[in-house]
Order: sequence, then C-alpha cells, then structure tokens
Amino acid sequence: MALIVQKYGGTSVANPDRIRNLARRVARYKAMGHKIVVVVSAMSGETNRLISLAKEIMPDPDPRELDVMVATGEQVTIGMTALALMELGIKAKSYTGSQVKILTDDAFTKARILSIDESNIKKDLDNGYVVVVAGFQGVDANGNITTLGRGGSDTTGVALAAALKADECQIYTDVDGVYTTDPRVVPEARRLDRITFEEMLELASQGSKVLQIRSVEFAGKYKVKLRVLSSFEDEGEGTLITFEEENNMEQPIISGIAFNRDEAKITVLGVPDKPGIAYQILGPIAEANVDVDMIIQNTGADGTTDFTFTVHKNEMNKALSILRDKVQSHIGAREISGDDKIAKVSIVGVGMRSHVGIASKMFRILAEEGINIQMISTSEIKIAVVVDEKYLELAVRILHKAFELDAE
Repeated sequence: MALIVQKYGGTSVANPDRIRNLARRVARYKAMGHKIVVVVSAMSGETNRLISLAKEIMPDPDPRELDVMVATGEQVTIGMTALALMELGIKAKSYTGSQVKILTDDAFTKARILSIDESNIKKDLDNGYVVVVAGFQGVDANGNITTLGRGGSDTTGVALAAALKADECQIYTDVDGVYTTDPRVVPEARRLDRITFEEMLELASQGSKVLQIRSVEFAGKYKVKLRVLSSFEDEGEGTLITFEEENNMEQPIISGIAFNRDEAKITVLGVPDKPGIAYQILGPIAEANVDVDMIIQNTGADGTTDFTFTVHKNEMNKALSILRDKVQSHIGAREISGDDKIAKVSIVGVGMRSHVGIASKMFRILAEEGINIQMISTSEIKIAVVVDEKYLELAVRILHKAFELDAE
C-alpha cells in the first residue's frame, strides 16, 4: 500500500464526463489499497474566463480581489470531484487551500508556499477517505486568499506530496509524458522514459509547458518522486523524473529542446559604465515584482554601456514605464526600447558536462539557416538563445534533427 498524490490539470477536469473518468481512475487505485490525495485545477478555460470578467470591471484588477475571484474555479472542481467519487461509493472529502491551511506569503497572484498543515488530511486518509484538494491556492498569515501563479496546481500537488511524505506524485495532463520537444512543432519528437530533475527544471524554466517550474523545484528539493502521465490513457508508464545518480546508463548529450514565445526584450542604451548601474536599472523592476530572465551587458569604448534583458511579454509595457518614469533621467540613458517579437530556444542535457563543442554546433546550425542570435545564456546543462520569433519553429526543427533527438 502506498500514499499517492495525483494532480489533474484543467483538460483532465474540463467537463463532468472527464471528472467521472478521473473518479474511476482514483477508484482503481483505491481498490488496490492505496491512500489517495487528489489535487485538481479549475476546469479548462475557467481561470481565463474569470480573469476576463475581472478585467471587464477593472482593466488592471486589484491583485487581492483577483485572487478571490480566480480561486473559485478550483472550488467548483473539488466539489464536483468529491461528488463523482461518492457516486462510486467512495468516501471523499474536499478542501480549499485555506481549509487545508496551505500557508503562503502575501504576493497576490504569484504567492509562494511557506508551510502546509497536513494533520487533517492524514486523519481523513487514515479513516478511509480520498481527500480532494484545490490546487493553485492558499492563504496568507492574515487569512487572505492567495493564488500561486499560472500552473500553480502542479506546485500544490508536489508540495502536498512533500508534506505527506508520499511515495509518488503523479501529474496527469493531456500528454503521456515529457517529450524531446513539442510534438506539435516536431512530429518526430519522442517521449522520454525518464529525465533528471536538473534537466526537467531547465526545460520548465526555458518554456516547456508540461510542468510548472516551481513544482519541479519543490520535487527536487524534497526528493519527491515525480511522474508525468496522460489522463486520457488507462495504461502507460509516462515519464519518471528522477535524480541523475539513479540513472545507471550514460546520459544522452541533449535530452530535449524547449522554447518560449512569451518573452520580450528590453534594451537600455548609453548608460554610464560604473559600479551599481545594473542595480539602478533592475532594482526598480524587481521592486515592481517583474521577473527578469536573460541579461546581457555590453561596454563600449566611449565609457558607456548597453544593457539588455528579457521579461514576460505581458510585463514589457510595465517594465518600460518603470524605466522611463523612474530610471532614465536618473542614470542618463540615451534610449530605452522594447521588442516583443522575439522567442527563446534552449537545448538541455546533463550530457553537456562531459562533451565539448555543443554551443558551437548549435550556433553553426542556426547560422547555416540564416537565423541571427540576439542573446545567449548558458548554464552547465543548458544553452539558450533569443531569435526573431518568425524563426522559432524552424530553429526547433533543425536543432532537434541535428542533435538526433528523433532517434531511439
């Protein structure tokens, strides 16, 4: 008998029929003697609908009130899921994030989990219940409803698995595992039997939509065994996300290619090349809770420097406004501009540690197709480049082929 946390995404609970399918799957696990905690997202499209409603009232909704609104999506789903289980004769009990007491900070719309009180869930499991928990949400120290950011239900699932010391956390989605890249862009993409936490973390951070990055961070930190499975298939092993030392076989050089269409580039030209200039530019951006990804600084012979960084496309105008209102005159920047017609492409693989020439091969392949690289970022197991968005799919296809990711 095992304690298993199963997380189901929006497409898995998109309508009553799919919720009934979910309940039947849970019933099979329950019949095997397992203790089951189910974490669910809102029904597919519901969170977007709620955000749109909020924006009809207030174009830039107050974050606290927006969290109050969007958290209702998961509340509907937990009730429906519990009812579907009861219809099958299974004892079930639903909890919102605040009822569990998933304690978060007070960063509305992108809160982080601080602690989880798992005592009531453990009692219910011991008494034979299937516990159904609302993903994506929690409560701050003042009792305010908070949400964890888009994709936050994954984080809820993994955090609960860590708190309960679950044997496995199963993430059910609309794909049957982690692929070498998005099969919609490269039909030859292959499902991976297993991948390391490091690789999955890089893929998630670089744009892979299979898992939310914070859920992977949680799983790696607390050593939660993680498996990605399809909610539309009754059979299948999915993809196991594991630790590098658990893999006895030599790792491939490249495990996958991620891409992100949702970034924008901001360039600050002609600022003084002196200590503290990076902080003067990025400090106000950080204070506004805008996440920065890639950063490049180029120093010219005239004693000035150009500073370029990327943010989420939805936050480009906010960042530009902050820079022009609070920074430009203060630091004497010649010009500040934004470009949201870019895309990021990344190759990821722990095998890079033991192989040389990977970056030069990537750059050569892109150059041969006339694809200009605007920015470069690297880590020990990742190389990411920013290119014009019109070249995104071409870049992914040629890199996938060149690194033989379509081969068994």
